[in-house]
Amino acid sequence: MKEPEYHIRLTEEQGAKYAIIPGDPGRTELIAQYLDEPEEIMFNREFRTFSGCLGGEKVLVTSTGIGAPSAAICIEELAHIGVDTFIRIGTCGGMQPQVKPGDLVIASGAVRMDGTSKEYMPIEFPAVADIDVTVALRQAAANLGLSSHTGVVQAKDSFYGQHDPDSMPAGYELKDKWQAWLKGGCLASEMESGILFIVAAVRRLRAGAVFHCVWNQELAGHGMPEDNKVENTDGAIRAAVEALKILIKNDKEG
Repeated sequence: MKEPEYHIRLTEEQGAKYAIIPGDPGRTELIAQYLDEPEEIMFNREFRTFSGCLGGEKVLVTSTGIGAPSAAICIEELAHIGVDTFIRIGTCGGMQPQVKPGDLVIASGAVRMDGTSKEYMPIEFPAVADIDVTVALRQAAANLGLSSHTGVVQAKDSFYGQHDPDSMPAGYELKDKWQAWLKGGCLASEMESGILFIVAAVRRLRAGAVFHCVWNQELAGHGMPEDNKVENTDGAIRAAVEALKILIKNDKEG
């Protein structure tokens, strides 16, 4: 029997075609509750995995940890054991005024401000979500009556570079680029979608991402009170699960 994957510690026998990938290991259990017959099958480093069924198909839920390097490892190793369709669930900070705390953001593409994706493709290559996964996520949000926005997000490496750029020696560059992303209509800021879309392109996988907006940094600067933060990610989880049901149904129908 082939050895388990080095980091996620899963074998081909434990593999599946479909995976939902949050960052937080604690969120895997919340997602798995929406699957039939959920079972935790591995927890190594930041990579916690549940297995279950949805629409008659096996589905994995595996956490990637924070940031692009560990996410790339997780995606690569899941692909090694048969996963070819990924939906990322995460949290984000809204950037445009219409993106309110509690809203969903569905990423059509990502600004590549991470370092890992540059070791896959030159920076000129765009990080773009799979159209079928994106459409399924939009349909799922509509079916569930959830407020959602679809567009480009910023995928960064430094959480505190965004939230405290003045403390960074390179803060001048961070602030100038932030203004550029705002003017370009970037909806939200998060940390993993860029690498997800690039690895998916290189490895010929399907990938999409949906984010729960916790807070809007721009609105905070215009008087939004701190207690407007929304931490409950259940809407994003339900949207991802519903989208996966749609994809599974469409795949079976050809």
